[in-house]
Amino acid sequence: MLIKIARPGDLHESDVTPESIYLSRRRFMGGMAGLGAGLALAGQANASADYADVPDGDAPGWLQEKIDATRWQAVTPSDPEKDKLAPYDDASGYNNFYEFGSGKSDPSRHAGSLETQPWSVVVDGEVNNGGRIGLEDLARPSQFEERIYRLRCVEAWSMVIPWLGIPLAEVIKRAEPTSKARYVRFETLVDPEQMPGQRSSFSLIDWPYVEGLRLDEAMHPLTLLALGMYGRELPNQNGAPLRLVVPWKYGFKSIKSIVRISLVAEQPVNSWQQIAPDEYGFYANVNPQVDHPRWSQATERRLPNSLFSPNTIDTQMFNGYADDVAELYAGLDLRVNY
Repeated sequence: MLIKIARPGDLHESDVTPESIYLSRRRFMGGMAGLGAGLALAGQANASADYADVPDGDAPGWLQEKIDATRWQAVTPSDPEKDKLAPYDDASGYNNFYEFGSGKSDPSRHAGSLETQPWSVVVDGEVNNGGRIGLEDLARPSQFEERIYRLRCVEAWSMVIPWLGIPLAEVIKRAEPTSKARYVRFETLVDPEQMPGQRSSFSLIDWPYVEGLRLDEAMHPLTLLALGMYGRELPNQNGAPLRLVVPWKYGFKSIKSIVRISLVAEQPVNSWQQIAPDEYGFYANVNPQVDHPRWSQATERRLPNSLFSPNTIDTQMFNGYADDVAELYAGLDLRVNY
């Protein structure tokens, strides 16, 4: 399966990036290098200076060095008329992160209390090389890459966001999975002192927040562990310092503030699946043909939008990544396995 550099009609860097940024990046291009099966890379990016109206970050030195050395790559099939980057204020100010509250603005208002340095992740389960690892050591062996991906929420709104991070597959390979490993289970931090949403008596979530992928989904080249966005480190409200990004699945699969990655033999039960299994399945693949029980999934509101300009577009199968991921589900009934 290939992740292809843009075809005619696909997303081009100049379609989603301001012209001055596009030209500055082109000055860094020094030919094409392959990574994995057909993954096309192009030069190096200029990190946060590439984006307008993005506030300065406060990344620790090791993370800033990784960000500054980020490679850019064109991997997103797209409609250039619709897939414009969301303004940073939209991407950082409108999201779901129930650890900080249930409102869309709650994460940006409350996440400042989260201490993200130092940070460590436990890698365990069916692995030969597990243990607790500091975030710097987790990221150090890998080259940061920028991926411009669609984000499609199960609530039928969407954005286009430039992420910075490392392929999850590289972390899994270094853990040396055993032959029993068939799924990957993720956990978010539990700290009610820092995360006021976890103190709420109205929360239906049995913390920690849990998500999971099949091992082949986790190893797919599109699956990213993000440590940054818009050329800077992740803001707390977007899942700092480490989150998952799986662009062909609904956004709730992309778990935030990860503290544990476990290789397991049995399919894990994710948090929303536990709360409402008739509404939120394990796979959560974007599918316009399978409605949520309470609303249609055939269309989505692409942010930014407004009351007078709703910016409603048709939802694409697998969020537009069908050419790359559809064969993962060959023969699987996607209405039953929603």
